[in-house]
Amino acid sequence: MPKVRGNDMSDVKGARTFELEGLGDHLRFFGQFDRNLSALEALIPVALRVEGNQIEINGEIDAVRRAEHALGSMLAAARAGKLLTPDDVKLATELAEDEPEARPSTIPATLYVTHRGQEVRPRTRGQRRYVELIDESTLTFAIGPAGTGKTFLAIVMAVRALRMHAVSRIVLSRPAVEAGEKLGFLPGDLAAKVDPYLRPLFDALGELLDGSVVQKYIERGVIEVAPLAYMRGRTLSDAFVILDEAQNATHEQLKMFLTRLGNGSRMVVTGDVTQIDLPRGTRCGLLEAERLFNGVPAIALVQLDEGDVVRHPLVGRIVEAYRRDDLATE
Repeated sequence: MPKVRGNDMSDVKGARTFELEGLGDHLRFFGQFDRNLSALEALIPVALRVEGNQIEINGEIDAVRRAEHALGSMLAAARAGKLLTPDDVKLATELAEDEPEARPSTIPATLYVTHRGQEVRPRTRGQRRYVELIDESTLTFAIGPAGTGKTFLAIVMAVRALRMHAVSRIVLSRPAVEAGEKLGFLPGDLAAKVDPYLRPLFDALGELLDGSVVQKYIERGVIEVAPLAYMRGRTLSDAFVILDEAQNATHEQLKMFLTRLGNGSRMVVTGDVTQIDLPRGTRCGLLEAERLFNGVPAIALVQLDEGDVVRHPLVGRIVEAYRRDDLATE
């Protein structure tokens, strides 16, 4: 653990000095224009000042303690070669709140490096738990609002498993449920009609893999992207299987999909129960998942919330505004 000692301003309440021992690449720790320190100051009410290989921390005792803990997590990650971002800083501060007296917590390891060289890892406590459950469980349900990384992280874990030869293929599916548009009125053949429903899955793959690699995998059947209806009658063995937008799967459809699970496979089901587009009176399979599978071995359920939103910061506030409105009208 880095040394932290009272500095020359020891008479000032909560003044401490944090030493950056063993830090080779300062950019990995500070970020461009010291943006990571600015992010930390925005999250914890402390003032930070860099003096050579030290950071002076000033503030209330509890805030200084949390900042020390967060800086320790950040330093350990930077030493390990991670290029820190403000999202990592946010996670470090959350971990400091969970265990303020413990040794600096570990910022999650990089899950995957994209074809553009970008490191992908969980950015919130909820996301960290989510990927842990995917690793630990055969079937994982992830329920949460838009922007929490449900689909993207599931696909990251799928591509990672494929690259590690833990599975031989990836199967991605979504219900083709109309949200204001009717399939029959959309132009083109069947493939063109369902493409808008599956496009977010292709977009996520394109973030991780070069387009030519994605196309090669699809042509060889290593990656399959198909509507939920195409899953009937199949057994999906030695595969990483993802059902996205599962809030639009009926009780019968979700039962059909879950029973496709074959030997050597792992399955992730994601959805947002606040955005159900099923016809009124239709049973939503995802709403029943917690009741049906709570406590069943090898099945996990993780709830993500607005605190796990990693899109534009405004998205989290939009989600929270809708949540408050829904509670007020119940």
